[in-house]
Amino acid sequence: MTAQGTVPILVPFVLQREGEEAAPDNLLLTTSGPGRYQLRYADKEPRDRDLRGVLWARCSFNPVDAGRRPTGKSQWRLMHPFQQRMTMQCLRCQVCAEPTRTPLGYVFLTGPGTVNPEQATVLTHQPPVCARHIRAAAELCPHLAGEPMVFLTQNAPLYGVHGVLHGYGGQGVQVVARPDEPLPYRHPNLSTFLASQLVRQLSSFRHMNLGELVHGLKRAA
Repeated sequence: MTAQGTVPILVPFVLQREGEEAAPDNLLLTTSGPGRYQLRYADKEPRDRDLRGVLWARCSFNPVDAGRRPTGKSQWRLMHPFQQRMTMQCLRCQVCAEPTRTPLGYVFLTGPGTVNPEQATVLTHQPPVCARHIRAAAELCPHLAGEPMVFLTQNAPLYGVHGVLHGYGGQGVQVVARPDEPLPYRHPNLSTFLASQLVRQLSSFRHMNLGELVHGLKRAA
């Protein structure tokens, strides 16, 4: 799809598309020790688990077009679980999926007023952005509202995952809790957790506005 028939519409790589749906519910709980269980799919796939062994929600992929761009109407408030995981895990840009280290460090954006910049650490599920697509991300993402909070850091270690906790209920294996906060890696409940978003921790960062960041990048170029 193009704007005015010539310029391709820029759609962030991390977005989920209409037609990309959650996989059929074929989750099982197996015994992994006395009183211990592990959540898994009935049909295992290599990409089901992340590097720390946590199980991830499955989501289908639409076909790509002749330019190898995903097809389907963008769902602007949803991130594709696998693509969010890959961009966060590899510190790739949420817009273009290219490397994100800038001359000033890694750039993370969040919605205006959503984070207290005075706190010692910030947890984010928003993948970083490259220098080329900082303004595009701010303008395109409804969550950022054109005036995002900017966090610049040299290091953003993996923290944990957002998702849902499973257990046995009246319908067999089912969701038993939806934590508001992400579970850190090594949390005892992760063995029965289904992740949908990877979270990184910013503990040493500079907080600034978009204009200050753009100016700083121009000076560092």
